[in-house]
Amino acid sequence: MLKGVLTVGGWTMASRTLGFARDMLIAASLGAGPMADAFFVALKLPNLFRRLFGEGAFNAAFVPAFAGTLAVEGPRIARQLAERMASLMTLWLSLLVVAGILTMPWLMTVLAPGFADDPAKFQLAVELTRITFPYLLLICLTALVSGVLNGLDRFAAAAAAPVFFNLLSMAALLVLTPYVATPAHALAWGVTASGAVQLGLVLWASARAGMALHFLRLPSLAPEVRQVLRRMVPGIIGAGVTQLNLAVDVIIASFLPAGAVSYLYYADRVGQLPLGVIGAAVGTAMLPLLSRQVRSGESLSAHRTMNRAMEMSLLLCLPAAAGQAAAAEPIMQVLFQRGAFGLAEANATAAALAAYAIGLPAYVLVKVYAPGFFARGDTATPVKVGLAAVGLNLALNLVLTQWLLHVGVALATAISAWFNAGMLGWLLNRRGQMILDRRLRRRIPRLLLAAALMGASIWTLEGVLFPAPGLLRFLALGLLVGSGIAVYFAAAQLLGAVDLREVRGMLRRRRKAAAAA
Repeated sequence: MLKGVLTVGGWTMASRTLGFARDMLIAASLGAGPMADAFFVALKLPNLFRRLFGEGAFNAAFVPAFAGTLAVEGPRIARQLAERMASLMTLWLSLLVVAGILTMPWLMTVLAPGFADDPAKFQLAVELTRITFPYLLLICLTALVSGVLNGLDRFAAAAAAPVFFNLLSMAALLVLTPYVATPAHALAWGVTASGAVQLGLVLWASARAGMALHFLRLPSLAPEVRQVLRRMVPGIIGAGVTQLNLAVDVIIASFLPAGAVSYLYYADRVGQLPLGVIGAAVGTAMLPLLSRQVRSGESLSAHRTMNRAMEMSLLLCLPAAAGQAAAAEPIMQVLFQRGAFGLAEANATAAALAAYAIGLPAYVLVKVYAPGFFARGDTATPVKVGLAAVGLNLALNLVLTQWLLHVGVALATAISAWFNAGMLGWLLNRRGQMILDRRLRRRIPRLLLAAALMGASIWTLEGVLFPAPGLLRFLALGLLVGSGIAVYFAAAQLLGAVDLREVRGMLRRRRKAAAAA
């Protein structure tokens, strides 16, 4: 599992780093005004469907079925299941894309109803979303093939694919802008082109792994396909609660003053870095392993997998949350404050980031807890918890935005994420499917204390290093982050929250195994 986490996390870190470069370019070109708001909504709609139908629900239902079939019935039957799902997904997603393009004005009134008060902004959002909507088909098929690769314990290509999303988006903004109506149009075309490239990459990797897939076959509702679909329907909500909450955020933010959607987007992009590197990496590597352990009746190994996944996640996400909350303003000023994105926009975005950071450990824990249900074929229970979390998020949005505007949106999302994680953890524990071992119970409070000490040190040092002029801001932020990391791991080691010798030993064993192979 550690090897898979490091592979997925490493590529995700590369993708998110390029993503920051892309967002810096977007912020300098589009700022945080009506054009940026329209583009981010155009990107949000296909991404929402991708995370619900592609990565979220599909992975929750398909990866355990594929991994179990591969272990018990062999690669031929597993390939057959994947191809039947691919053919069915190609058909219905193509119909969905065509219907979405034709009905886009109506969809926009649902997704961003506040844009209706500004006809030019509304029309721009419709145009851009029509350009980006085919990305939905391409990226959901990419998610399907990625699920096959994950089931084969081949994580690299699927984790590397999003790198091309950022590279092609930046290339389109730099190259196509003079030839299209606005920079936002150039970005939209880059998004769609990146979907085709990502799909090509994972198909090539799957063929190299001995699992070449053919999509252009007649769809078949075989029993195993129907089982995946039955599990997928509730998984659309259960695995995509965070995305549904973010969709609610966009709807509420569309009624707030101009720039609110952009502030939340930039803050969420920074907040998503540890979620992708830690939460998604752990969840991706953990699901096929846990599915095989549950299918084989290895209950003790399954408990151990859950405990070590939680420990690994908290070890890394707690300092990330403390660092984002304590250094929100320097982070936003260094990353985005240039061109059309001024100090006022940077500070407004920083306030949203600090609120999102409160919920970061909860977002990561949801990624850890969800496989505990999905590996056992239970996609219904997370639905019930997810619906309650979405309802809570909506209620809190309506209340908190009255006083906190866009910061209230971010805070509502964080609170509902803690509710979601708390309920999922409690249910797993009550069923005896997740029992905290002595090591984890001992280390959690020590990790919390180490993260608090780190946050205090960053807050103190921030007053010395900032505001720093010009390019020195990058050096100052690097010193701030580096000192925070040093304080955290030193405190964690002294408090007994982590044994760095144990980590070095695991990495040394991994290097020896790789050399022997």
